[in-house]
Amino acid sequence: MAGHAKKTPLWDVHKQLGAKLIDFGGWDMPVSYPAGTIKEHKAVREAVGLFDVSHMGECFLRGPKARETVAKLTTNACESAPAGKAVYTLLCHPSGGVVDDCIFYKKADDDFMVIVNASNTGKDLEWFRDHASTECDVVDVSAETALIAVQGPKAVAMVDKLATGNVAGMPSFTWTEGEVAGVRCTIARTGYTGEDGVELACRNEDAVRLWGALMEAATPLGGLPIGLGARDTLRLESKLPLYGNDLDDDHTPLEAGLGWAVKLDKGDFIGRAALQEQKAKGLTRQLVGFKMDDRAIARHGYEVVDRSRGAGELAAIGVVTSGGPAPFVGGAIGLAYVPTALAAAGSKLTIDCRGKDATATVVSGKFYKRG
Repeated sequence: MAGHAKKTPLWDVHKQLGAKLIDFGGWDMPVSYPAGTIKEHKAVREAVGLFDVSHMGECFLRGPKARETVAKLTTNACESAPAGKAVYTLLCHPSGGVVDDCIFYKKADDDFMVIVNASNTGKDLEWFRDHASTECDVVDVSAETALIAVQGPKAVAMVDKLATGNVAGMPSFTWTEGEVAGVRCTIARTGYTGEDGVELACRNEDAVRLWGALMEAATPLGGLPIGLGARDTLRLESKLPLYGNDLDDDHTPLEAGLGWAVKLDKGDFIGRAALQEQKAKGLTRQLVGFKMDDRAIARHGYEVVDRSRGAGELAAIGVVTSGGPAPFVGGAIGLAYVPTALAAAGSKLTIDCRGKDATATVVSGKFYKRG
């Protein structure tokens, strides 16, 4: 409802920075700042960007049976990771469809932190509680936790200078606890941009001080605050899926090209039987990346069509799940579920862009890979 959007602890800071705010999953969030989405996108690719991602949810799974619960809930081998590791995983329905994608941060066998998608926080917590039942405690700390992502080729060195401990020496997908600019943080070498960087979780009351120190360090490096607009173009260039667009209840991780995060041999987990069966039978559809051949832009929900099959609904063979301009790579790109026969690199797709057919070419791998 209007006027009831939640605010992050950095809301006033965004206002002062001249951000354009929009409702995003019930949160009043910056979509862009005065520099604009294209400049913000390039700042992350070439220097450093700061993202307020405090709308994301955080919780802990704790207790003597936490490891068993995590094993049952996750497709990836989160439970057997060493302490200090961050593991990307999916949570699946028994059908193999995706409840959410998230990162588990292992502290110990009896203590895991999870960061979940903002729009799914309530649903995910309920899912954890339903499946943890009495086996482990689910502790929601979303309301008292702020999260700031620092991303780009200059991000790690910048944070390292402000931090106690060796942030530059942390391998990708590890995490630690330490201080950044005098603020106690969970420091994780993770992100959602395709660049190197860190994500810093701190208490709400410390968020403004931490953001201020980071902004002060970033500005002389050519750094900028980054809104949701560039967050989306950055993740799309790096072919990182977005829940609700590219991942949902109706598609499996195997169809989404996330088989690397599904360990069918790790023991039983929710959705495993369905995924094993799908793998044995072979996929009928796959999520592919495509580049538009001309100036058209394909958006979420546009149909991939085969006009030889007839008119209207008969022609629809797939759907675009994400799409937009690619500020760094150039042109327009997107992701779509298509029949497996069209999933190979170089395949030609026809996309109905609001009543006009446009062609696109399937691209393998990420559109953008950092050097």
